[in-house]
Amino acid sequence: MKTWVFLRGLARESQHWGGFVAQFEQAVLHSRVIALDLPGNGAKHARASPTCVMDMVEDCRTQLALANVVPPFHLLAMSLGGMVAVAWSDAHPQEIAAQVLINTSMRPFSPFYQRLKPENYLTLLGLALGDSSPEKWEHAIWRMTSNHATQCVLPAWIAIRQRHPVSRQNALRQLVAASRFRAPASRPSAATLVLTSAQDHLVSPECSCALAHHWACDLQVHPTAGHDLTLDDGAWVAEQVQTWLATTKP
Repeated sequence: MKTWVFLRGLARESQHWGGFVAQFEQAVLHSRVIALDLPGNGAKHARASPTCVMDMVEDCRTQLALANVVPPFHLLAMSLGGMVAVAWSDAHPQEIAAQVLINTSMRPFSPFYQRLKPENYLTLLGLALGDSSPEKWEHAIWRMTSNHATQCVLPAWIAIRQRHPVSRQNALRQLVAASRFRAPASRPSAATLVLTSAQDHLVSPECSCALAHHWACDLQVHPTAGHDLTLDDGAWVAEQVQTWLATTKP
């Protein structure tokens, strides 16, 4: 049985995986999933988010140790979660057997205008500076991150935000951590699969392509999905992971 640790992105929590966790466990043989919350998100929303990605790594390791979950781990991580995965596999290579990085971006491989597409700047600034309701926040995130999901996801997202509100300060601190993070130049020792969405309107798919190119690791591109790839086509993600595992046997 392989232990998969799922890590979400900026200001999102484990509940945002929705039905993908069950979908993944059913499709990917001999897997069990543990979805963690980064500090400042989810059940940890009252805590201050670290401004250093490595501190997020250590918090994840502590969560697993307290739950008596031992390595090796397989990581599946999206966006900011991808940075946490990379930092983890670099600092503690003996703990990470494999990692799947979804629509992530990081220095020094990609410029800032690819890591966050300029067409989103005004929307995000308005949300950050205005007194936006949970409904307005989640509707804006849905429009930026999904190409295929209908608005039926919004009631669940709004309920999550109301139950575990992420403060503006924590969202900013997570953004600072992401902007400061610099990936190692050398290829991780853990087997690595990069998945990206050709129609991601939040982060350019060129970021994932550049990462895969520099590290000479496996890359698969979904032709139509948005940034939240597991929401738009979770079955495709699970299929890519299962096929990759059968080939690489990490």
